[in-house]
Amino acid sequence: MTDDANRPAWQPLLEDLERRRRAARAMGGVDKLTARRRPGRLDARARVEEVCDVGSFAELGLLAGDGATPADAFIAGRGMIAGRTVFVGAEDVTVAGGSIGTAGATKRARLCELARRERAPLVLILEGAGHRATNALHPHRPAPNDLQLMADLIGRVPLVVVVAGPAAGHSALAAPMADHVIMVVGTGCLFSAGPPLVAVATGEEIDKLTLGGVEAHAIASGLVHEVAADDRAALDGVRRFLSYLAAGDGAAVSTPAASGDVDERPTDALLDLIPPNPRAPYDMRAVLEATFDRGSLLESGPDHGGSLITTLARLGGRPVVVVANQPLVLAGALDVPAAEKGARFIERMTAFGLPLILLADNPGMLAGSAAERAGILRSGARMFLAQHRADVPKIHVTIRKAFGFGSSVMGQNAFDRQSLSLAFPTATLGGIPAGVGAATSKADEETRDALVANEAGGPWRLAGTVSYDDVIDPRELRNALLGGLRGARDGPS
Repeated sequence: MTDDANRPAWQPLLEDLERRRRAARAMGGVDKLTARRRPGRLDARARVEEVCDVGSFAELGLLAGDGATPADAFIAGRGMIAGRTVFVGAEDVTVAGGSIGTAGATKRARLCELARRERAPLVLILEGAGHRATNALHPHRPAPNDLQLMADLIGRVPLVVVVAGPAAGHSALAAPMADHVIMVVGTGCLFSAGPPLVAVATGEEIDKLTLGGVEAHAIASGLVHEVAADDRAALDGVRRFLSYLAAGDGAAVSTPAASGDVDERPTDALLDLIPPNPRAPYDMRAVLEATFDRGSLLESGPDHGGSLITTLARLGGRPVVVVANQPLVLAGALDVPAAEKGARFIERMTAFGLPLILLADNPGMLAGSAAERAGILRSGARMFLAQHRADVPKIHVTIRKAFGFGSSVMGQNAFDRQSLSLAFPTATLGGIPAGVGAATSKADEETRDALVANEAGGPWRLAGTVSYDDVIDPRELRNALLGGLRGARDGPS
């Protein structure tokens, strides 16, 4: 028999619990939530529900904060994306401007700790004012902060940040730590200090979108890797990005089969897309679209460092990292933004064990005093080290040209830990272009003619010394890449 004598004593406790839960879930209240609702905009709880599989989100720290700061302005917990465990945190701008209180800081650190322990992705949705000014009035214990713990996640579990609104100070610092940053155009912006502080500190009057919006960070700084039209598009972007990466425990990702394009096929279109003339421009994006699985490209930073394309893709259904020169911009020459973008992309994405494919068509590193003062040697060396250290299956293809350090940065040397090194019949290599080399060395006419003829002679001499594993017909590119990956190991050795 059950004894119902305890039930009356439980009743007020349970009613109090339910009241506190309702208050926390009410966020900043009906008026603030209503004021935010317009097409494409979601509140913090709706964003969490949108990014997670239906009904999968389980909140932690719901009762953090006090009556004035429901959930302490930070919605946090565990959910699922495509059936895979993730940890999600979203700043709630309707409560204390989305600022970080002591309890909220603890929740942020707790999410990082759980992501590391469970080896599961961490997704942060930003729209907050940084540390709460009143924190200084309340005692708190010394403890690891979320940035310290986030640093320990790098290369271990995927970290994705959505910038849905203004994010300042400590809040904004999550973005440069992330593997992939998505900004909502027209509302998202990042800054170390917002316009009021900038005005006081420097006298500069500037609005928040000009200071830290898409033009500042998707184009100029390169901090943002993807731009989304609205909240839902950004959260869809999170799901798509994570679909390319294996779970932290090494479990294979599910491969969307919408295109059905996973088999061998000739890439006949490349003969139309790529001019044999090494000086004629063409669009490398079209080459990638014709080579990899249809609809599978997910480019990182398309509006920054435009002479280099960095993209995730699928080849035969297998996620891969692709880095390719873009002859439409600077003839494919690598400048500082391109080299820095390439280095970071290779470092971050190959850390998750994805194979690396490098397609080279560049006249070298960008020359000139501006490039030297900007640090082209340092940035080029960083990208070279990134591809050299990539402990994954690695394939290089020289499409047309790869001169000087530009060839090394793009991994041309077959003994630079490559799994396969290929060239098209159009490939030309050299320390510098032959005509320039002859002029700078004051070579006589006979020597000059010999250098130019050698450069124009294609890859045959290099193939004869096995500088390349093979020279292929462009129509064989997809199948050659598939063959190079077939049987290749998964993840670091």
